[in-house]
Amino acid sequence: MAEEKIKNKQEQENQTDVKENTAQKQDETAEKDTKTKKAKAKKEDKKSKQDQTDEKIEALGNELLELKDKHIRLQAEFDNYRKRTMKEKMDLIKSGGESVIVNILPVIDDFERALMAFSEMKDDDPLKQGISLIYSKFKEFLKQNGITEIEAKEKDFDTDLHEAVTKIPAPKEELKGKVVDVIQKGYLMNDKVIRFSKVVIGE
Repeated sequence: MAEEKIKNKQEQENQTDVKENTAQKQDETAEKDTKTKKAKAKKEDKKSKQDQTDEKIEALGNELLELKDKHIRLQAEFDNYRKRTMKEKMDLIKSGGESVIVNILPVIDDFERALMAFSEMKDDDPLKQGISLIYSKFKEFLKQNGITEIEAKEKDFDTDLHEAVTKIPAPKEELKGKVVDVIQKGYLMNDKVIRFSKVVIGE
């Protein structure tokens, strides 16, 4: 009987130990689960923050590329504007006195007519010498300002340089389609036509 009591007591103690061990194991498992969950949550939180940081970096990178592109375009536009204004300025300098020169050309024509009228006079005639001197100074002035006479007589008719006034039968076969006579001389200013040559064409 005493042995049975001892045996029962031992069994109860064993069961208590098993229960305690089981409870301890459950507590340990629960603690592990909690730690794992916390670690997982921490990892996910870290990952989420990393994703946000990556998104911000990407957005900033895109913004930087956009600003760089705008800057390059602005630089190109400014460079084009600078070149265009420089060209316009050069053109203004080149053709600034064009209207003055164009108004002087009829005076040159008058001098040439006067010289033709004086062709029969002696070379030592003071009037002829005076007009020749003024005419040569005018020609020099035109040369200094980049004005050149358009060569027209017996040249091929060119609509970019010549203005046909009339057509006449060509005195020679080789003058067909060419300039037979020049009624009014034409002039170029820095390779730009400021007055077309008025010509007669042979046909």
